[in-house]
Amino acid sequence: MLEIIARPGLEGVIAAETRLSDVDGQAGQLLLAGYPVEEIAPRLSFEALVFLLWQDRLPQDDEETALRAALAQQRALPPVAGPLLQAAAAQAIPVMDTLRMVAGTLNLTLAQADSLTAARGLVAAFPTIVAAAWRLRQGQAVIPPDPALSHAANYLYMLTGSVPEAAQVRALETYLNTVSDHSLNASTFTGRVIASTGSDMISAVVGALGALKGPLHGGAPGPALDMVFEIGHIDRAEAVLRRKLEAREVLMGFGHRVYKVRDPRADVLNTAAQRFFAAGAAADLYQLARQVEAVALRLLEEYKPGRSLQTNVEFYTALLLHGIGLPVELFTPTFAVGRVAGWTAHILEQQQHGRIIRPLAAYTGRRDRHLEA
Repeated sequence: MLEIIARPGLEGVIAAETRLSDVDGQAGQLLLAGYPVEEIAPRLSFEALVFLLWQDRLPQDDEETALRAALAQQRALPPVAGPLLQAAAAQAIPVMDTLRMVAGTLNLTLAQADSLTAARGLVAAFPTIVAAAWRLRQGQAVIPPDPALSHAANYLYMLTGSVPEAAQVRALETYLNTVSDHSLNASTFTGRVIASTGSDMISAVVGALGALKGPLHGGAPGPALDMVFEIGHIDRAEAVLRRKLEAREVLMGFGHRVYKVRDPRADVLNTAAQRFFAAGAAADLYQLARQVEAVALRLLEEYKPGRSLQTNVEFYTALLLHGIGLPVELFTPTFAVGRVAGWTAHILEQQQHGRIIRPLAAYTGRRDRHLEA
């Protein structure tokens, strides 16, 4: 009889081969298509990063321009999406739920499309859906996409109605690039499982969205910033953080299941935040966050020695997205705007293999039951 060894959470199980990203939790390294994240996230446009994930090479200038134009052409939503967005806003449905519901309507325009065209449609439409859902929830009119703007700039424009400054766009692009892919995380695995059944690109991405919506995966970068605001001044940091630790509260923005050293994405976003805040009026907030981080790391080592609870991506995500001007409610949807690049790339990769993902389960129920004669 086949011996089945259960691994809760599939920890340590290799379920796929991929060229898209490599996470080394012991060394604190993240490679995106072979490039260290700290090298490419601050330098590439989001369009170039998407091209890299899909094509496994950096684009030529004309190829990047062509992809930017193709994405701009696919930003519009199916007509039925309008009433659905209105209904979701009327019931105060969270933006992540609205994104999941409206993303499914893209089958109306992409049902016969090949997978790469569908992938472009999803990447292009995510910012349109998120911005429309948010503005309707605020009682504001939806702003149509501007085809003259880049992907990141257009997202900020649709949220605010103002063409963003270059520093805002660069900061957002750095964030979207940084979170675009992260190996076989829960949502990516969900997308690959669905794709492995022969299902379509949009179904697989909608499934990935459902996984990301869970708080154990999508994370909670908002509370990491709330903690900084609660402290308010560095003189209060130690007392507030000690009280939280003694009450066995989790310090949001610290610790990661994979990274046993500092999350490299935190370093990328820290650098991006430093640049963004350097000349602004909110420079004091950045300095406070750095000081709070230092105290938190010292106290975590004191209260939880040997656990190596280092700063993770959520801490500087909160700071950077707040600086750009995004409200907390948009942090996870904006994560999805970046991560859809990786989801679609993984689904394209999975479709090339064509083998259904079908793990086993260790049965723990009774074996002695019978119906009475």
